[in-house]
Amino acid sequence: MKKSSLIILEIVLIILAAIMLIPIYYLLVTTFKTPAEAALSPMGLPKVFMLDNYIKAFTAMNYPRALLNNLIVNVCSVSLLVAFSSMAAYVIARRPEKIYKRIYGIFMIGLMVPFQISLIPLYKVVSGLGVMNSLTGVILVSVFCINMSFSIFLFKGFINTIPFELEEAAAIDGCRKLRIYWVIVFPLLKPIIATVCILNALAVWNDFMTPLLFLQSPSKAVILLEVYKNVGPFSTDWTAFFPMMVLGVIPMVIFYLFMQRFIINGVVAGSVKG
Repeated sequence: MKKSSLIILEIVLIILAAIMLIPIYYLLVTTFKTPAEAALSPMGLPKVFMLDNYIKAFTAMNYPRALLNNLIVNVCSVSLLVAFSSMAAYVIARRPEKIYKRIYGIFMIGLMVPFQISLIPLYKVVSGLGVMNSLTGVILVSVFCINMSFSIFLFKGFINTIPFELEEAAAIDGCRKLRIYWVIVFPLLKPIIATVCILNALAVWNDFMTPLLFLQSPSKAVILLEVYKNVGPFSTDWTAFFPMMVLGVIPMVIFYLFMQRFIINGVVAGSVKG
């Protein structure tokens, strides 16, 4: 009975996996078709696999420039998130005063309340700071308004597992708080740093609303904005649109394939120790 139930379960899982792969198959196959082929046979294979659609998409998106803008936003946002959220989480985790617990509670409100409800005042703040229509503005919003709370939540749970005796020993040897953090504590945060970097890199890369609101210049556009520009008001050429989507996803797929080991290790570490 156990063997037969396992066989049935495997068959069901295979069917579910095949269903989940249908949209991906449709996306990839359509990128190699002409508009006529895509209309006549949406799920069929193309007669000839052509790369013309990818070449046109690469040119229409100005892909190198958009990719560079994405990388700048991602690298700067993730770096600032790791630095500031880890330090904030360290202070919250190590200080016994109630005020720090209340500060932590304020940060956790950011996990429950979506930042979209404060878009109008946020727009005014960004405009007042003079960082409108700049990558700096997008980076600041991504770091301090969207992803900071979640990063502090992850770091605090992991810091609580680090023995406080290590810091006491360093303090006895004459280390100050800042040096204790960077020399003793920060190197021990590698598993959770990897997790925070990966999750935030995916979140910032896939963020569409922030660049849409705060970037107006075509030279500052990121990949998702370039893809969005090719959505027609009445109709869309899917054979031209889908290659752009694939080009936008490829960097994150490569990033995930290289970092999946760290994702698993970081999640497991957080679930056991956090």
